[in-house]
Amino acid sequence: MMLSMQKHVLLFFTILNTTLTPLQRRVNGNPLVMDPNSICRRTKTLVGTYVEVCQSQPEIVQEVAKGARLGMQECQHQFHSRRWNCTSQGRNLAKILQQDIRETAFVYAITAAGVLHAVTQACSQGALPQCGCVTLQNSSETYHGSPAEQVLIQPSSVQDGRWGWGGCGDDVDFGYEKSRQFMDTRQRKGRSDIRTLIDLHNNEAGRLAIRTQMWTECKCHGLSGSCTLRSCWRKMPLFRQVGDYLMQSFHKAIRVMSGNDGKSLAPIDPDTPALDDSVLIYSAESPDFCHANQRLGTEGTQGRVCNSTETGQGGCDSLCCGKGFADNTLEYEENCQCRFHWCCEVQCQRCSVRKDVNLCL
Repeated sequence: MMLSMQKHVLLFFTILNTTLTPLQRRVNGNPLVMDPNSICRRTKTLVGTYVEVCQSQPEIVQEVAKGARLGMQECQHQFHSRRWNCTSQGRNLAKILQQDIRETAFVYAITAAGVLHAVTQACSQGALPQCGCVTLQNSSETYHGSPAEQVLIQPSSVQDGRWGWGGCGDDVDFGYEKSRQFMDTRQRKGRSDIRTLIDLHNNEAGRLAIRTQMWTECKCHGLSGSCTLRSCWRKMPLFRQVGDYLMQSFHKAIRVMSGNDGKSLAPIDPDTPALDDSVLIYSAESPDFCHANQRLGTEGTQGRVCNSTETGQGGCDSLCCGKGFADNTLEYEENCQCRFHWCCEVQCQRCSVRKDVNLCL
């Protein structure tokens, strides 16, 4: 099981590190632009099931990589004021991912959601030849109980015949399948160990965070905006909304154990209701993340910026683990007094800034 987990984590980092972002890696001072063939060469050495997709659909692999990076960026936003701040340092993150804790549950959920979101968005933008826009009639999604849909589509609009599906709807079905293909396949080897079951569950919870928040956007047609006819289409939520949704699930995550049959999961607390597909689950308690520990991959909180006026997450008492904090003054330069000059240049001066901050001891 340990070897399988190590290959699992290694593949995760292969996908995560081969993405096109403004933060491109540099080799000998030159930007390293990862092309699809490069991504596939690195992935191919790990798992043979990806070879066919890499050879026939390399552009999808790029979007998968972008989605993984999108998920990690959102993870860092959501955890920026917590003791563990979703560090992007590969070695430490790899060790965190080998532990079946709440934080790992969030990472897998948000990256699975990120892949779905990035692939679907690429479809809507016409960046992938395999997919495009959809109308609801052509999609398998069924969210008739969605609050957003009830607000935006009033029954009278449907009954008077002046409403219809149209526009460019997001093809979440395609994005969903690609997320499953890349995020779940590495674990679908007929295994039924608790870690595999938990990872698959959390991947699905991440994808559901998007599917359950799909909303309906409409556009009016008619003279002077009279809205005598309007067309509507389904849209994904903003990814920040997905992150907020999963963060709520993180706080409500349920600790589980293996079922009696060895092929299912059950809550450790007998009073907990049956597991829902949308909740995050874990099997081990998290470390306190207060101290650096190479074995666990924790970096500690020494030197972290905290807020001495807050009492909750991000406050010095919580973030510094009761070890105290020190007042420091940071000096740096930033652009200031920027002016636009026709055409088309913005010129700024450089100003020196002093900022008082609190740093954990």
